[in-house]
Amino acid sequence: MEAFLYMSVIELLLTKSLYKRLHEIATSSGVDVEELVVETLARALNVPLDPQDMVEFHLKLCEKYLVEAEELLKRGDYVQASEKGWGAAAQVVKAIAAKEGRRILSHGELHREVVRVAKALNDDEIRRLWQSAIALHQNFYENWLPQEMVERNIEDVKKLIEKLKRLL
Repeated sequence: MEAFLYMSVIELLLTKSLYKRLHEIATSSGVDVEELVVETLARALNVPLDPQDMVEFHLKLCEKYLVEAEELLKRGDYVQASEKGWGAAAQVVKAIAAKEGRRILSHGELHREVVRVAKALNDDEIRRLWQSAIALHQNFYENWLPQEMVERNIEDVKKLIEKLKRLL
């Protein structure tokens, strides 16, 4: 885990138009803005991204999103908390793929990776917990889940993350 020791978190101030364009490209590419920035900088600076570096990167994003989800829950912003919970779950799945040198770029690939891992471990609870993350993602767009469901689904996401982190 040596790469983890050298990972830095920076705050990046961007113009509204630059962030909007980054967000558009990230969304169409199936990645988060943070992922797009790291990959773009790596290409521009000719720095290869080691699979273990990407595992650590995805785990850091997972942790960041989980903390943000908890903060949003406390503030009563269940829609944004839902999306952060989904993001945390997606990042841990991406970390598993990164460990094998693979990159996930779509929701379909995320779902297939979860099925692959659940089958490999003979653990159907992984799939069921993932369903809670999917409901959170849908809630971001639909805003139909009651408070208690959002809170419990985020608890399910935490269980999923703990299960999947053991594979890393």
